[in-house]
Amino acid sequence: SCFLRHARPRNYVSESEVCKLESVPLDFGDYHPLKPITITESKTKKMNRKGSTSSTSSSSSSSMMDPLSSVLDGTDPLSLFAAAADPVTTTATMDNTRKKRDKDDSSAVGSDFEPWSSKRGEILARYTTTEKLSIVSGSFSRKATTTGSAVSEKVRTRLEELDDLEEGSQKELLNLTQQDYMNRIEELNQSLKDAWSSDQKVKALKIVIQCSKLLSDTTVIQFYPSKFVLITDILDTFGKLVYERILSMCMDNRVSLPDNFSPESVNDTAKETCLNWFFKIASIRELIPRFYVEAAILKCNKFLSKTGISECLPLVTSMVRGIGDPLVAVYARAYLCRVGMEVAPQLKESLNKNFFDFLLTFKQIHGDTVQNQLVVQCVEIPLYLTLYSPAIDWILQCIAYRAPEVLLTEMMERCKKLGNNALLLNSVMSAFRAEFIAARSMDFIGMIKECDESGFPKHLLFRSLGLNLALADPAESDRLQILNEAWKVITKLKNPQDYINCAEVWVEYTCRHFTKREVNTVLADVIKHMTPDRAFEDAYPQLQSIIQKVIAYIYDFSLLFSVEKFLPFLDMFQKESVRVEVCKCIMESFIKHQQESTKDPVILNALLHICKTMHDSVNALTLEDEKRMLAALINGFIKMVSFGRDFEQQLSFYVEARSMFCNLEPVLVQLIHSVNQLAMETRKVMKGNHSRKTAAFVRACVAFCFITIPSLSSIFTRLNLYLHSGQVALANQCLSQADAFFKAAVSLVPEVPKMISVDGKMRPSDAFLLEFLCNFFSTLLVVPDHPEQGVLFLVRGLLNVIQDYTWEDNSDDKVRIYTNVLHLLSAMTQEAYIYHADKVDSNDTLYGGDSKFLAEINKLCETVIAQILDHLKTLGKEESLKRQSQLALCFFNTILAHGDLRNNKLNQLSVNLWNLAQKHGFADTKTMVKTLEYIKRRSKQPEMSHFTDLALRLPLQSRT
Repeated sequence: SCFLRHARPRNYVSESEVCKLESVPLDFGDYHPLKPITITESKTKKMNRKGSTSSTSSSSSSSMMDPLSSVLDGTDPLSLFAAAADPVTTTATMDNTRKKRDKDDSSAVGSDFEPWSSKRGEILARYTTTEKLSIVSGSFSRKATTTGSAVSEKVRTRLEELDDLEEGSQKELLNLTQQDYMNRIEELNQSLKDAWSSDQKVKALKIVIQCSKLLSDTTVIQFYPSKFVLITDILDTFGKLVYERILSMCMDNRVSLPDNFSPESVNDTAKETCLNWFFKIASIRELIPRFYVEAAILKCNKFLSKTGISECLPLVTSMVRGIGDPLVAVYARAYLCRVGMEVAPQLKESLNKNFFDFLLTFKQIHGDTVQNQLVVQCVEIPLYLTLYSPAIDWILQCIAYRAPEVLLTEMMERCKKLGNNALLLNSVMSAFRAEFIAARSMDFIGMIKECDESGFPKHLLFRSLGLNLALADPAESDRLQILNEAWKVITKLKNPQDYINCAEVWVEYTCRHFTKREVNTVLADVIKHMTPDRAFEDAYPQLQSIIQKVIAYIYDFSLLFSVEKFLPFLDMFQKESVRVEVCKCIMESFIKHQQESTKDPVILNALLHICKTMHDSVNALTLEDEKRMLAALINGFIKMVSFGRDFEQQLSFYVEARSMFCNLEPVLVQLIHSVNQLAMETRKVMKGNHSRKTAAFVRACVAFCFITIPSLSSIFTRLNLYLHSGQVALANQCLSQADAFFKAAVSLVPEVPKMISVDGKMRPSDAFLLEFLCNFFSTLLVVPDHPEQGVLFLVRGLLNVIQDYTWEDNSDDKVRIYTNVLHLLSAMTQEAYIYHADKVDSNDTLYGGDSKFLAEINKLCETVIAQILDHLKTLGKEESLKRQSQLALCFFNTILAHGDLRNNKLNQLSVNLWNLAQKHGFADTKTMVKTLEYIKRRSKQPEMSHFTDLALRLPLQSRT
C-alpha cells in the first residue's frame, strides 16, 4: 500500500531537460564519419581532411598486382625451393599458368563474339529423335608388353593397335535410344580422360578416332547436329590434353613457357613428341577421322614453327573437299572455323576460303544422292534444310566477326548469284551484325521476295529479319514500309504455329517504332489468327512473350488500357496457371513504372479485374510463398489508388477491394491500415475539429476496421490491429468505438496460444505477448474512463485476464508484466500525464487528482505488489535462485524510478529487495556497483538528499 500512496511526483518537462544530451558545435569540414566511402579505380588521389594527415585513396580491388610478384611471375627462388619439395605445388603453379594462358588465348576474340558454348544447349534441345541409333564400340583392352623391349618393338606394337581398330576389333551397339546414345558418348569422353591420366595415349587416340568415324554416319539424319555437338566435345578434350602434355614437356626448371613463346624456345623432346602425334594422325586411313583429329590438335603446330598454323589451316581446309555428303562436309567446315577462331582468329582468309568452297558445292544439296537418302529416311526437304542452319550460322558468324562492310556486301552479292537461296539468306541474317542488316532492311526484303520458296519458307526469313530489327533500328523513312511488307506475308500464314512464331518477333518492332494504333492492329490480327479452333492453347509461351513486349514499351497504363484489343488479347489466356503468370507480369510492370497515384477509372477497372484473377487462383494447394507474392502485388496496386480529397470515394474503393480479396490475409491487413490512414488524413484536413459529416465518416472508417479484423487468422495481427485502430479512434474523438476496440483486445488475450508459427517455425508466444501488453499499457494511460463503467475498468479487465492466463512454469513474464503495470499506475497518479490524445480529456483532467480515484489506484497497486512478492517467494528453490535475484533487482529499479523513497516502509522494501538480489551470490557485481553509483549521483540533485541515507543502507556483498 505504501507504493502508490507515495508515488514520486514527477515534473516531466524538467526531467526531460535534465536528460537531454549536451549539444556541442562541431566543425568537421569536408570530413564526416557517416559520409559514404567512395572507392575509385583511378591511381592514387590525395584527400585532405581536417584532423588527419593527407591520406591516399585507391581501389580496394583484390586484383591489385604486387609489383614484385608480377616481375617474378610466381617464380621467386623461395617458391621454387618449396615447390621442389612439394610436387602438388608444382602442379598447382602449372594449372594457374595454364588457366591464365587459356584466358589470354580466348581474349584474342573479344567478349562481343558469341562463343560456341552458348549455342551448344540450343542445338541439343532442338535436334532430337525418337528413332533408334547405333554406335560402334571398340574393345579397349591393353595388351601386356614386356619391360625393356626395344623402342622399335614399342612403335610396332602401337601401330598394330591402331590397325586393330581399323580392321574390326569393334562391335556395333544397335537399337539405342537418344539418351542411351548420349550416355555412351559421355562414357567414351570419360574413358578418354581415364586412358590419358593412366598414360595410355594410344588407347586415347583410338577412342578419338572411333568417335570421329561416327560423324560420317547420317542414318538418323535429323539427329546429326546434336551428334556433332557431342562428338566435337570429345575432340576438344583430346586437343586440349595433347597441347597441355607437350606444353608440360617445355617446362625448364619448373618455369613454363611465356604466352607468346617462339618455336625456338621449345626443346627437342617436345618437338619430337609433337611431330610424333602428327605422324600418328597422318597414318589414319579414313578421311573424316583424319580430318577431325588433325583439326583438334591444330594448335600444336605452334611448337613446330611460327607459320605452322597458317600453313596447315589451308591444307586441312582443302581436305574437306573430299567429303561427299554435303551435310557432313558443312559440319566439318564449321568445326574447322571453331578451331580456327580459337587458335588463329587473324587468319580470316582461310575461313573465307572455307565458306566460298561451301558455296561452290551448295548445289549438291539438291542432287540425286541426297534426294534418295531423304526418301529412304522419310525426311522432307524443309526439315533437311534446317539441319544446315547451325553449321552455316556458325561459319558466317566467324567470317562476319569484326569484318569490314565490304566483305559483308560481297557475301550478299554471292547469295544473290546463288538465286537468293533462302537457307543462305537466313544464315546471313542470323550471323551478320544487326546494325548491318537493319541499315539494308529494304534490300533484304527485296531479296526475300525474290527467294525460291521451295524448301525454306519465307516466313522464317521475315522472322530472322524481325529479330535483327528488334536489336537495331532501320532508317526512319523505311520503317512503315518494312512493317507493311513483313505483315503482308505474316498475315497470310495459315499454320497458327508458323504465324505466331513470326508475329511474336514483329510485335517488338511495332511497339518500338509506332503508336498505339499500329499496336492495336497487330494485336487484333493475332486474336483473329489464334482464336479459331482454340489455336492459342498451343501458343501460350509466344502469346506471353507478346504481352511482355507490349508492356515493356507501353508502360503508361492509361495509354495501355486504351489499346482497344489489349484486354480481349488477355482473354486468350484460358489456362489458369498461364493467365495468372501474365497478370503477375502486368502488375509487376504497374508497380515498377507507375510513379504517381491514380484514380483513372479505366486503369482501376482493368487492374481490379487482373488482381481478382490472381486472387481467385488461390486455393488450398497454393504455396505460402505464392500467396505472399500475389498479396504483395495486390497491395502495391491498392497503395497506388488515390481519389485525392474525395475520401468517401476512397472508402468505397476499399470496401469493394475487401469483398474482392477476402482470401488473402495480407491484403485485408493492408486495407485496414489504409482505412486507418484515411481516418487520420480526414483528421489532418479538419485540424482535429470534426464537423458532423466528417465525424460520421471517421466512424464509418472505424466500423470498417472493427468488422474486418475478426476475419483474420493470425492472433497477434488481430491484437495489434485492435490496438492500432483503437488509437486511431481515440485520436478522432470516437471514444465509445475506441473502448470497443480495447475491450475486444482484452477479451482476445486469453486465446493467445503457447506456441505460434513465425516464418514457418514454431516459437513460444510469451515474448510477443509481453511486447503487445507493454504497448497496450502505454495507450491505456490516456484512455478516459467510461461514465457507466467502474474506475479503470479496462485496466482491471486486463489485469484479470493476465491473472487467469496460463503462463509457462519456468516463465517470469507475468511478473515483468505486473512491473510494467506499476509503471502505468504510477503515471496515472500524476497531476498532469506525460502525454495526451489531442482534444481528448484523460483521467488526470476528468478526476483532477480526486482522492477516491487515487484510493482505487492504490488498491490495484496493493494487489499487483502482492502478486510480485508471492512470485518471488516461489522462486526460493535452489534451481530458481538466479531468476529470483534478477526479478528482485528489476522490482527494486521500478521502486527507485517511480516510488517516493522518503516513505519509510517503501524505503525498507527497497532495501529488502536489494539484499534479496545479492543473497545467494547470483547478482551481477558490475550492475550492482553501477546502480549504487547512480543512487549516489541522484542524491546530489535538489529534493533527493534522502538518497544519501538509502545508499548507506545498501551494502555490496562479495561473491565469496
